[in-house]
Amino acid sequence: MGIRSVNVHRPLVPTRLGKAATALKLVADPTDVSPLLSRSQLLEALQRVPPHEMKRVVRRRLVPVVWTPDMIFYASCGPQAEAFANQQNLKVVAHVKNTDFLWAVRKVWGRKILRNATFGLFSASPEFSARHRILPAQALVMFMGLIAIATSMLQLPVSVTWAAANAIVGLFFLSVVALRLFCIMPGNKIKSPPPPPLSNEQLPLYSVLVPVFRETAVLKQLLQALSKLDYPKEKLDIKIIVEENDTGMRRMLENFRLPRHFEIIVVPQGKPQTKPRALNYALQFSRGELLTIFDAEDIPEPDQLRLAAQKFAVSSSRLACLQARLIFFNATENWLTRQFTAEYATLFGLILPALSNANLPLLLGGTSNHFRIRALRAVGAWDPHNVTEDADLGLRLVREGYHTCVLDSLTTEEANTQFVNWLKQRARWLKGFMQTWLVHMRNPFLLKKEIGLSGFWVMQSCTAGIFLSALFHPPLFGFAIWQFVQHPFLEPGAPLLASILGGLNLVVFLIGYGVAILAARKALHLRGLKGWRVTLATMPIYWLMMSLAAWLALWQFVFAPFKWNKTKHGLSKF
Repeated sequence: MGIRSVNVHRPLVPTRLGKAATALKLVADPTDVSPLLSRSQLLEALQRVPPHEMKRVVRRRLVPVVWTPDMIFYASCGPQAEAFANQQNLKVVAHVKNTDFLWAVRKVWGRKILRNATFGLFSASPEFSARHRILPAQALVMFMGLIAIATSMLQLPVSVTWAAANAIVGLFFLSVVALRLFCIMPGNKIKSPPPPPLSNEQLPLYSVLVPVFRETAVLKQLLQALSKLDYPKEKLDIKIIVEENDTGMRRMLENFRLPRHFEIIVVPQGKPQTKPRALNYALQFSRGELLTIFDAEDIPEPDQLRLAAQKFAVSSSRLACLQARLIFFNATENWLTRQFTAEYATLFGLILPALSNANLPLLLGGTSNHFRIRALRAVGAWDPHNVTEDADLGLRLVREGYHTCVLDSLTTEEANTQFVNWLKQRARWLKGFMQTWLVHMRNPFLLKKEIGLSGFWVMQSCTAGIFLSALFHPPLFGFAIWQFVQHPFLEPGAPLLASILGGLNLVVFLIGYGVAILAARKALHLRGLKGWRVTLATMPIYWLMMSLAAWLALWQFVFAPFKWNKTKHGLSKF
């Protein structure tokens, strides 16, 4: 919901508090023309604000301190609040330190803000929340499926049971293959001219959310990258988001003298302790018309915010999100980083642009996505109970009638250099795909109606398709080889079903390998990375590693559904 302008003829505090103007003794600040509101006075003023005005006060940083029947007088926090007051002809008689404002807001409304961050989506749209992993109807379908599998194993030949299992899993596997094939086919995209540049005066206020947790190793690099953003400082609203129990990060931040457009948001302790919960908490303090997210290790191109603002300015209001492309600065550090680079090159260089060109759903990356903040709030923001909140949000935007496009701008990240670190990160992603699939498949007929048949296929491919392919790839591939060796395709005297099944399985897997390698090769060439023959040839080993992550994801989904596997950064030697 957008922020409404304050009506100066309507009191922001209940009239029963007094008809006469409230007198405040304000502390003089020699560095400012307006007096400074003390912490005790600020607390008293916030406590008088009615609950329904909380969001407006928190976002606009204008606190009503003195009122009469015809006029309200405010204390402002920061130059942006002062500018807004001037635009609305509001009378400012005092100012508030930013640290005092955040302290007082947390004292008065902290629990409510935290509750909104944690349960806001569940309260407003429980059908889109992953707080309940599986609904009773879904559990019943799964139970009936298990009964059917058990019955078939007891009553039918093993070959028939395996044939049915292959057919079901094969559909998801083939959907992933078809998606990659669709993305490497020549497209008919009509290149539109770049939007005209906006002057500094035309640029909107931009909020930048940067969640950090135990990221002391990359903090200096992060602050340098943010300081290089080519955007007017007076129109930047940068929020470094830290967890209350991350004392090391909070202490290190105290060593830096941050500019005025930087702000540290401390998220109170609570469960689940996830990135989307932290983002939801900081969103309630965000003042921008546009908003983006950067991870701790991100180095965005300096003009990325300008490019996004220009694109939004000439686009329909239904364009809610722009996804920038992610690349790695340590792509060639070792075999794992090369595989990771090939995977990201395919996703951000081929798959997402192809889906965007075809107006199909995009499952967002967790960083460098730029939003119209009104649209973000309208769909309930992030789900704190989903560990791939980005993928879920991308689908929710489409279901609510919004569009997402790819932004032609790069953000450089650090590729995982260590196997265990990569495994935990990948398990979290795959667990989140499972959560996202279960949430959006609660009513598959409605989902298909809202996003269309093609969108439905893309959703299946990018969530359940990827998860099930990773989960069952090794056993099914091993079974296919064993069955083909035992009963070569159409060998005289061999069981017909087993022979056909073994041969078709091998064909499907080989096609899948070939399409994936071709897609990665094309994506790497588009990035200017030629050669990489060993990387491409050993991609099947990387997929076997994904299977380990998928089984770990399944275990965590059952026993630790909201556990956020922390990815360590700052490990690269580059």
